[in-house]
Amino acid sequence: MNLIHKLNKARSGINIPRAVIATICILPVVLIGLFYLLRHNSGVMSGIEDHFSGAVRGFLGLLSSVFPFSVTEVLIAAAIIWLVYYIIRTVRIIRHRSGKLYFLGRRVLPVAVVALYCWGLFNLLWNVGYHTPGFAEKNGFRGDNVTVSNLTAVTRFFADNANELSRLVDRDDDGRYIGNRRVVFAESKGVYHTAASLFPCLEGRLYRPKPMLFSWLMSRTGYTGMYLALTGEVNINIKPPGFFLPVTVSHEHAHQLGIFAEDEASFVGILACITSGNVVFEYAGYLSGLIYLLNALSVEDVETWLEIYSGLSTEIKQDWQDNRDFWQAQKKVETGVKFIDDALTSVTRVVSDTVDTVYDGYLKSQDQELGIRSYGACVDLLVEYFSVN
Repeated sequence: MNLIHKLNKARSGINIPRAVIATICILPVVLIGLFYLLRHNSGVMSGIEDHFSGAVRGFLGLLSSVFPFSVTEVLIAAAIIWLVYYIIRTVRIIRHRSGKLYFLGRRVLPVAVVALYCWGLFNLLWNVGYHTPGFAEKNGFRGDNVTVSNLTAVTRFFADNANELSRLVDRDDDGRYIGNRRVVFAESKGVYHTAASLFPCLEGRLYRPKPMLFSWLMSRTGYTGMYLALTGEVNINIKPPGFFLPVTVSHEHAHQLGIFAEDEASFVGILACITSGNVVFEYAGYLSGLIYLLNALSVEDVETWLEIYSGLSTEIKQDWQDNRDFWQAQKKVETGVKFIDDALTSVTRVVSDTVDTVYDGYLKSQDQELGIRSYGACVDLLVEYFSVN
């Protein structure tokens, strides 16, 4: 019996004391609890961000930049595959065991602990930033210049510049944009040079963005890119029309530079593009800002909106329509078999709505009160900045 006991102990590996196991399990819960307890203390959150989180994200960005592929995608895919395997294996094993509930608990506990550690680390590296002074507050934006007249003036300014630049970017014989995505990715790292001279908080090292292998899936859910603090990596959906790619990359790079709120990242990304001295990036910045501004103006003054829209170049209208057509096409599936198309289109709609709901809830849970609508708040920053500059 003694020999059997020794053999069993050797097969099971190191005998970890229960107190150690309990500590490992409880520690992430304590860390998450401390975050939620202290997150409204701006001083504590700023201290963590300034002295720890930002540096760690920068190191992770440097580390992931070594790989030519998206580390984020690899980790997510590996986690999903492993989780599916783990669930199937658990079901198979549990069928032949007594004390099924106890065994199920033992199988679920490690997964839950790993998930808690991931969430705790994500809080530490990213969610902390939502509770620190934002870009607008740090740089004295007050929102007191946002009037309809200023909105109209800034919209005209963006329309004029977009019109001029729309004819300078590369197009095919049909007038459609044909920019090179690889060139955009390569040149994106230097786009923030002027913006950083205007706002020193935008200084920092940027790394080449990664094209996403599962861009088609991102398109189906309606997203153009993502920055993941756990890898420090900018990941880009390469399926949408290329004329918005520069501003998409610049938006995600804004996150990489520590701009947390979506409206501020959109503003910073547009500003970086239009001050870059690069025609392709400038056009993307002015066109993106113009769409934000026109959407806002259409609510305030339809006649002026129609006047400005009517004066847009043929190239801009073509690009805008191509963008609409692309995203409209993502809402339905066409295989040629009606009942399959209807079923998959319904699934696509449900998945997209679910992703939006979850992300909206996540943003609001971090005191981003506008949720997904915070992308529209970019207009206030554009109007305030460009009405006085």
